[in-house]
Amino acid sequence: MKAMINKNTFLLLLITVIISTACFSQEPKDLDEKVEKFLDENRQQWRDLNVPFGDGKIIHDLIVENNYQSALEIGTSTGHSTIWIAWALSKTGGKLITVELNEKRQQQAIANIKKAGLSDFVEFRPGDAHQIVKELKGPFDFVFSDADKDWYVQYFKDVHPKLKRGGRFTAHNVLQNIGGIREFMEFVNKHPEYITTVDKSSSSGIAISFKK
Repeated sequence: MKAMINKNTFLLLLITVIISTACFSQEPKDLDEKVEKFLDENRQQWRDLNVPFGDGKIIHDLIVENNYQSALEIGTSTGHSTIWIAWALSKTGGKLITVELNEKRQQQAIANIKKAGLSDFVEFRPGDAHQIVKELKGPFDFVFSDADKDWYVQYFKDVHPKLKRGGRFTAHNVLQNIGGIREFMEFVNKHPEYITTVDKSSSSGIAISFKK
């Protein structure tokens, strides 16, 4: 009887593993379809300082092409860029920490991430990024900064020790004449440990600083 129970238990476990493996193999495709559908349906609906669709694709592709797995987003808003980053990380096996000061926007972002099916890849941190970014331990291999522009330099300084070599610090809106942007660009262009380029295919401009 004991042998029969063990045999039955083994067969049950084997079947469960086979089913689980089959289901898992379908998940990436199913998730991609769900995210694409959500992004397409809401393409014209993003407000509240969210990035344009094309900018989201730029940061998504950077993460996937470089197999980044530990990301930080400074400034969630209602989650458009968050979805693009989390979607990329779902393909690399990574996770995102995203920081947002405005509670209402963050709650909307949480709802949007859930609808897109990406909740497992995002950790939300509510509060003041000025303090939170300093306290985060890292390490990170990808950072997207899209919060207060006059604090970009300080965000960079706070993240620099936690950014892996080969990682990238990206910053949004660098082609716009906004307070703090000029100082930030001068700072990163002179930094000896980074090579900085600007993706001008984005109407707003995305600075991409590669840590050597």
